[in-house]
Amino acid sequence: MDVTQKGLRAPVSTLPLLQEGINADGAELAQYNPSGSATPASRDSPDQKSIVPLNRESQESSRSQVSVILPVYNAECWLDECLKSLLNQDFQGSIELSVFNDASTDNSINIIEKWKVLLEEVGILVCVGGHCSSRPQGVGFAKNRAVDQSLGTYLCFLDSDDVMMPQRIRLQREVAIQHPKSVFTSHGPTVIMPTWFCSREWFCHVGRFDEGGKGTPEDLLYFYEHLRKGGDVFRVDQCLLQYRYHPQAATHSVREETIWTHRLLFLEERVLSQWASFTIWNAGKQGRKLFRSLSLTNQKKVIAFCDVDKNKITKGFYVYEESKEKPKPRIPIIHFRDASPPFIICVKLDLTGGQLEENLNQLNLKEGVDYHHFN
Repeated sequence: MDVTQKGLRAPVSTLPLLQEGINADGAELAQYNPSGSATPASRDSPDQKSIVPLNRESQESSRSQVSVILPVYNAECWLDECLKSLLNQDFQGSIELSVFNDASTDNSINIIEKWKVLLEEVGILVCVGGHCSSRPQGVGFAKNRAVDQSLGTYLCFLDSDDVMMPQRIRLQREVAIQHPKSVFTSHGPTVIMPTWFCSREWFCHVGRFDEGGKGTPEDLLYFYEHLRKGGDVFRVDQCLLQYRYHPQAATHSVREETIWTHRLLFLEERVLSQWASFTIWNAGKQGRKLFRSLSLTNQKKVIAFCDVDKNKITKGFYVYEESKEKPKPRIPIIHFRDASPPFIICVKLDLTGGQLEENLNQLNLKEGVDYHHFN
């Protein structure tokens, strides 16, 4: 098991590189229903057996400032540490925990009930919902139900296998008040769902999570919809979460190629549709894969590959042998100093020892205008 501490700062690019292990097999983003009712899922919903406080109506009049949204499925190994991190928050305002148990078959529900008592003793409201279906309905389903049964003005998303730092809720809420159309997220270009924090109003404006079930990238699809509707992304310059990467993580149920496909479609929609031509920075494997993956329209916009590798540059051209066109496309390979922006950069930032960043600085390029990363 790998436990990584995620730091946060602000702002980050609105064309993020998303976490590995996200998949969506034809899934569509569920839409928010202004009436407040849930949009019907693509399959029959399971029988609900919710355990909720009896005084929810009275709680409406004293709405919590922050609702922590916690979907749970077979998380007995992690829940004690996760919920202890909620107990240890230094936020002085009102907090609500909204848990939805997605048909766990382990001891998760008993651990939740134990912590419900402990948390409510210190004034943290706890709402526990769940269902008794024979199979889990997926992370998107569980998150939507947890949001539905919560009342907080702000939503703090948390995974049951992760641990919050004591300052997380306090710092994210402070900044969220100043940026009502933003999602607050984590660490470099990667969007880590368990560090999302946003207002309920903005969440409802964007829409609900996709409920396609196992293998659906509900966070990726939701985040893209957030950007389409004019949302921003900000981070706080402190470590706010310990993120666990382990064999049981939901991220392993998805395919890398599907991540690539969704990111590519978003790149074509948001960036390439605005460009008449562009250069692919990297004549190697990743750059060539990007070219082959593009629509025919966008392939024709590629004027060159650029690189620093003398052997690739000496070769002169990349020939797209799999093309059905005659003659087959021949794309020049040139040195980056001879290339013309805008660029799509297919080079990982942490693998060049800072050389890539130095090369970009030499050209006086502005990210988001003269180039976008796709690596």
